[in-house]
Amino acid sequence: MERTLGSLRQLRSSCPFLARTPMPQLRNMSSHSFISDGPTHLAVRAQQCPVMSEAIASHPETAVQAAPAMSSAAGNFLFGSGPAQLAASNRLGTASPRPSVCPFAAGATFNPHLANQQQTRGYVARTESPFASIVPNDRIDRIHAQEGIRTGGVGDVERCPHTKALAAAAAAEKAAAFAAEGRSSFRADAVKKKTKQTRTPGSGMGIPPTPQPKQAPGFDYEQFYHRNIMAKHADKSYRYFNNINRLVDRAPRGHLQDETQEITVWCSNDYQNMSRHPKVLEEMSKTLAKYGAGAGGTRNIAGHNQHVEHIEATIAELHRKEAALVFGSCYAANDATLSILGSMLPNCVIFSDSSNHASMIQGIRHSGAKKVIYKHNDMADLEAKLQAVPVDTPKLIAFESVYSMCGTVGPIEKTIELAEKYGAITFLDEVHAVGMYGPRGAGVAEHLDWDVQMRGGASAQGGKPTIMDRIDIITGTNGKAFGVVGGYIAGSSRFVDMIRCFAPQFIFSTTLPPAVLTGARTAIELLMESNSSRRLQQIRTRELKAALADVSIPIQQNPSHIVPILVGDANLARAASDMLLQDHGCYVQPINYPTVARGHERLRVTPTPGHSEADIAHLVRALDDVWTRLDLRRTDDLRACAPGTDKLADLFIEAERDVASLPLWSDDLLGLSKRIADAPGSRSVRTGAPAFTASKGAAPAVTASA
Repeated sequence: MERTLGSLRQLRSSCPFLARTPMPQLRNMSSHSFISDGPTHLAVRAQQCPVMSEAIASHPETAVQAAPAMSSAAGNFLFGSGPAQLAASNRLGTASPRPSVCPFAAGATFNPHLANQQQTRGYVARTESPFASIVPNDRIDRIHAQEGIRTGGVGDVERCPHTKALAAAAAAEKAAAFAAEGRSSFRADAVKKKTKQTRTPGSGMGIPPTPQPKQAPGFDYEQFYHRNIMAKHADKSYRYFNNINRLVDRAPRGHLQDETQEITVWCSNDYQNMSRHPKVLEEMSKTLAKYGAGAGGTRNIAGHNQHVEHIEATIAELHRKEAALVFGSCYAANDATLSILGSMLPNCVIFSDSSNHASMIQGIRHSGAKKVIYKHNDMADLEAKLQAVPVDTPKLIAFESVYSMCGTVGPIEKTIELAEKYGAITFLDEVHAVGMYGPRGAGVAEHLDWDVQMRGGASAQGGKPTIMDRIDIITGTNGKAFGVVGGYIAGSSRFVDMIRCFAPQFIFSTTLPPAVLTGARTAIELLMESNSSRRLQQIRTRELKAALADVSIPIQQNPSHIVPILVGDANLARAASDMLLQDHGCYVQPINYPTVARGHERLRVTPTPGHSEADIAHLVRALDDVWTRLDLRRTDDLRACAPGTDKLADLFIEAERDVASLPLWSDDLLGLSKRIADAPGSRSVRTGAPAFTASKGAAPAVTASA
């Protein structure tokens, strides 16, 4: 054992590629073979190191001794004379001797290294060579022939150093050509490497092995955990999380677990790309350097500071309310507010839209108050239910402005009218609308009074309350359009102070870090000053919706920035998502039950100002390809269904005919109407009529105050 460990340490100290690998992992790698009687994982990994591979090539005997668990046969396989015998024993090729061998050869028809591996979920697995479109196999074969190397069809082209060198040169040449044209090469070959994401309990392990029965007395907890995980698999609601790393200076690009696998992110809630805005980053950096990483405690214990006071004042100003209160998330804010109000208002009845977010449902449940659910956006149903409760009974109507999975918009003004008529208070969740709608980004309630809000709100109309003024409670987030993290409530001073005093979610939570609060405040202020990015985001949304209609890919029409692409089956939605990522480098997360109803499964796309027309064209081509390969239903297929016979078709047709699906951002607000006459040959980004189309990557000309 000591000799083995010593040899492993010697290898580790000699190899910069393996220097950071923990010893237990090295031991495990050195004791498990890639193929039977073949090289170990350690030997194969060392071969990838530019330093070690050169040393191995020059002194294979020393290399074999440095990896004690590697047999001489394995060494021969890696460094000279063994592949033929191993190929024969595995029925992979002929047994004739080879003068020299590239162990990871091009032209392989089978990859033995993938056999007998532990279950993993392939996010970027390709059946063909990932370098095939960059470096043809016959070119690699010619190099092998020149060097006296013959492969017998054994190995993995991706690991061949000759392939890598040629691929790097070809990729550099192509990138230079793309740069000369002003384009990004990110999608030239989609995701280029055959890699599987390392699965963890935090990202979704998949189907676990059945645990052994408990021998000790007492409840079998592991069996309990196992049964519940398997239940999620059985009803197709088990979720996998992709390892997505968005790049700060290349929005909307990101990379997977392997940094060389660059992708385009199409489903982020960072709607305005504020998380990487230079001013936001600058202010966060300065605050971090001066005040450190953490707040130091709850608001009651050293955690109340100037940063939280500044952002709460900014949020109150944004919504034209007396006060605001910041939470760690809007989930906590919604849960806290509804649970406190519902439990403390005597005999309170809470009326909840059937499509409300889980945080609101949880808050209502925690309150213990009587709950009445009304049909989504159905004001006749809401009024009928309000009429059944005495007018002097405390009532609260909880609803959203933009519903995030379908993109529909709540009838805010009509809801206010019913609340005032029947003595209820209104609770409006503007989470997916703040930063996106209104002349200052306060949300849909502000957007509906655009002209008045542009002139300063109620003061511009003799003190008459605006629609936003008539909302009693507004909740929002700093984690979507504002690009940072945290949630908040806004309302009267007394309301905010009461929640501050009674909500355990607020009282017992550590205050958000100073740098986070500063970054969020900066983002809010930036989006209050200008509509430029809001306008461009809406134009990109229109362009995408129109392009999808051109190829008959069905979406749920809506007036917002959400683009729900309808699939109708959980397995097919997952397959479509995987194919988009694997084959086209487009990340779009599938949305399944319980987030949406069974039969309404979808892909949820959210364009940002950072997406270009070229990006949209690429995504639409990718979706068209996936829809064809999976034989998914197109718009004509859904329109052909008889009413009431197909849930997805009913949803699609109803949204297509609904006048409420017309965009909140009108042509006039987007500055498109004036330009229609200037572009007689162009398509409308919504209806197909002649209209203005934004130039590639550029925002329409707008002023900071517009």
